[in-house]
Formats: sequence, structure tokens, C-alpha cells
Amino acid sequence: MLERSIDVAIIGAGTAGLAAYRAARAAGRSAVIIESGPYGTTCARVGCMPSKLLIAAAEAAHAIGRFDAFGLRLASAPVVDGAAVMERVRRERDRFVGFVVDGVHNIPVDDRLQGRARFLGPDRLQVDDSVLLHFGRAVIATGSSPDVPPFLRDLGDRVIINDDVFAWQSLPASVAVFGPGVIGLELGQALHRLGVRVQLFGRGGIGGGLSDPAVRAYAQEQFSQEYAVDFDARLQSSARLGDEVQLDWLGADGVARSARFDFVLAATGRRPNVHGLGLETTGIRLQANGVPLFDRETLQCGDAPIFIAGDANADLPLLHEAADEGRIAGSNAAVWPAVQPGLRRSRLSVVFSDPQLAAVGQGYAQIDPAVRVVGSVSFEDQGRSRVMLRHRGLLRVYAHRHSRRFLGAEMIGPDAEHLAHLLAWAHQAGMTVDTMLEMPFYHPVVEEGLRTALRDLASALTSAEQLLHHPLHFPQESSHVQNRVPSR
Repeated sequence: MLERSIDVAIIGAGTAGLAAYRAARAAGRSAVIIESGPYGTTCARVGCMPSKLLIAAAEAAHAIGRFDAFGLRLASAPVVDGAAVMERVRRERDRFVGFVVDGVHNIPVDDRLQGRARFLGPDRLQVDDSVLLHFGRAVIATGSSPDVPPFLRDLGDRVIINDDVFAWQSLPASVAVFGPGVIGLELGQALHRLGVRVQLFGRGGIGGGLSDPAVRAYAQEQFSQEYAVDFDARLQSSARLGDEVQLDWLGADGVARSARFDFVLAATGRRPNVHGLGLETTGIRLQANGVPLFDRETLQCGDAPIFIAGDANADLPLLHEAADEGRIAGSNAAVWPAVQPGLRRSRLSVVFSDPQLAAVGQGYAQIDPAVRVVGSVSFEDQGRSRVMLRHRGLLRVYAHRHSRRFLGAEMIGPDAEHLAHLLAWAHQAGMTVDTMLEMPFYHPVVEEGLRTALRDLASALTSAEQLLHHPLHFPQESSHVQNRVPSR
């Protein structure tokens, strides 16, 4: 067995691992990056990019349905060519993957190890049966994998994960989707708009990073109006019948239902890839899910020279977070033990459904109700949104009662991805609501809806301040401010 010594060993060549490698090398340390699977990040191969390609096709097909309202007429009914749709998805996906693979191949050959890594102790790794690696520091960047729930595992190849969708040669006739989170909402709606019969199942309501009860209720209503969705279904039985799956369930309304589907898509979450790494040999403390206890500002596991970044730490499984975490982990590994907190940006998450969902900064449920003040706007009468026939949405913005500082937002609506970026920048800059209202707003744009929400929030803050100084003020009276009816 070949033995090598290295300053920094990085396990995983995804977004976080590649960022960690570049940071360690930039700091002048020797480093190797170890990968057990094919090169190409989760985002490029089976995540962000192929899903957006499928969504783009679905949006194009769905836009035709608005033609009549604009006074446009089609000479004949459009046809969705499933084989052509999926061919483009795969072709463009492979192009994005190719860019990532080219970047990996630019890494010197001696810095790349192919194989499965396992810790043998706090300073040793074995890669397959071929390399024993002595390291000074290590970065765990092994990513995550789809988690198929036990009640679906007996359905054989009729159960699929999002990875499988992007390998389809054409579109099936029907799909049952379990999990109304990011993946389930995006793929479920896209497949429906491309002519696939879809039933989306959830338990306990919509996901997608929303905690505001008003936004959650609005979002659930919008999706339920478009296709078959049950956000609180109870599966009674599932059975494989030839090349189909029979599902029997109780809906949220208590009515028993039954249907057959070509496939069942498990979009019920992802699990960090930390099992089988031999972490028990390192002496670091592990959580119940097997993930090491770590400092999210430095990414260090306890006081060991081991760091964890990206989806593997199950903190914020988003590409831009993985890139940031990889850079922080790699930089701190290079200078260990003189580790420093890295830049953690304001939370920013987007679901590319239609309407889009987004969350920024602190969510509704994370903010102390004693200081939480809420402003809102409905997009149903918002000018630019109505012009485009995209007038569905609700934005809720939150501020601190005393400092008037902007704390966060949750939303469903048109161009939420762009509104969320503006709000994330304001949050990271520590702006007050008054400062945000001093910024320019063009006319007519969707962003004017954001200004309306901020004006509503400023008014609510003023009312809260007046109430606070009222001689008959009682603390419990503050709750009326955080439940304002959305302005239209």
C-alpha cells in the first residue's frame, strides 16, 4: 500500500470540496482532494441546473395557457414532445457538468485521489486498499444523498429520486411525488405542466423554508388550485402492480382515495454522507445523525484539525453556502490551530416554482414575537404583476420593534428570486426599514410591491412605538401588530 503525507486532505470533490482545495492551496499548503464517485457537483449533475432546465420547458408550455387572456390565438394545440424535452435537459446538463469536470482536471494529477476514504485515526486516512494518507488537517465535504423513506422502499424500480428524473429518455404518463419541499414542489409542478399526471403528497403542510403561517396558507392554496396536491395526506398502503404502483391514502379532508402511477418520486429530504467514514476513530463528538459537532462560523469539529463543509454538515444545503463553507474550512485548515470565523452571509433561499417561494434573513418563526413587527403586500393588485398576468403572491417583511432594523422576509410571488436578493443585501448591510425606503424604486416594476410592503412595515413600527409609549400600554397588546391583514 502506498503511503503519503499531506498538509490538508479533502474528502469530496463537490462544490465545498473544490472550494476547500483552492483555499488550502492558495494559503501555500499541500493538499489532495479525494472523490469516490464521478466528478461533477450535485448542482450540475442532478440538482440546480438540470431541474431548472426542466422547469424552463414547463414554463414555456404553461405560458401558452395565458395567450387567450392577452388576445393571442394559436392555430393549433401545442404538443409536448417528451423525448425532445428530456434530450435538451440531458444535453445542457452534460454541458454544465463538463465545465465542472474540466475544472477538476485542471487540478494536478498528484493532488487527485479516486476512491473511498475512511479515517483510521485523527491523522490518518485510507483510500480504498491502495493509499494510506497521513494528514495534518482534513476537510469533510462528502455532500448528501436522497433519503427514501422506509414505506416506499419495497416498490423496486418504480421508486425514483431526482437523480433518476434527469436520466429519463422521455416523460412518463403519471408520477406520485412524496415531499412538498424544494425538490418536490419544483419537479412536481414542472412535470404537471409538461402533461404528466402528478399527485403531490405531504405531511404537515408545505415546505420550501416557509414558517410564516400567512405565507404558508397562501402558497398551499395557490399550488392546490393548479394540480393535485395534498399537503397532509396519510398513506394507507402501497403496492407494486406490474409496471405501476397502487397507492391508497386518506386526504387532509378525511376522504379515502386510490390511484395508480408509473413512478413514485421520493423527494422527502437528503441525508449527509457521513456514515462509513470511520469518524468514530477520530475522537471528535458526533450528533445523533452521525454528523460531527462543529462550529458553523469556523467549520471546525470540536478542537480537532478536522473541518466539515457543505451538505455533509446538514446546516444550509445550498450551493452558495457550500462554496462559502468550503472556502472557510479550507482556509482554516491551512492555518490551524489559528482558526478564524469566516464570512457567513445572510440566509437566502429560493424555490423555483411558479409563483416562486423565497426566504431571507431570519424567518418568521425564528424572531422573538415580543420584538417582531410585520408588514406585508399582496401582489394580486400590484401593477406590473397584473400587466404580465402574474399577479399571485404575498410578501411579508419583518423588523425589530425598537431598532427598526430589517430582520428578514418570507414570500411567494413573481420574481421572488430578485426581490429576495435585494432583501438579502439589505439584511446583510444591517439596514433599517427607513433606510431601505430611501432606496430608488423604478416604475412600473414588481419591486414596487416590495416598497409597499416596507411602507406597511414602517407604519406598523410607528404604531408599535406609539403603543409602547401609551400610558395604558400592556405588553401583550403588541400581538396585534404582527397579524396585520396584507395590504392590496
